[in-house]
Amino acid sequence: MLFLQRMHPERVLRLGLGFTFLYSGWDLISNPYDWYGFVPAWFSAVVTPVMPLEMFLRVQGVGELLLAAALLAWFLPRRIVQIAAMLAVAHLFVILVGVGIDPVTFRDVGLLGAAIALLAHMSRS
Repeated sequence: MLFLQRMHPERVLRLGLGFTFLYSGWDLISNPYDWYGFVPAWFSAVVTPVMPLEMFLRVQGVGELLLAAALLAWFLPRRIVQIAAMLAVAHLFVILVGVGIDPVTFRDVGLLGAAIALLAHMSRS
């Protein structure tokens, strides 16, 4: 139990969210076709006149990698991490509202909760 008492909630939340965004961001860039099934038809119809869906998913992957970097870089000012947490909350909220219920909704709800917790924690500190 001493180990758990020494854990800092901010670090745990940053690591968890950071590695999740790192993994998904890299996978979006490396394997965008694997993500097509998670894009609602209505959203695809909105995006494809502007750019190919593959490109959109890769751009989203870059955004997620930037979020990961901001969350994992221990040397960044707290304000940058706070902004990253706000962006993570917005990103996950848009995914939940825009995509709706799908096979990975449970993951997105948990990540949204973690992002809100990180934002709340950083707002108090």
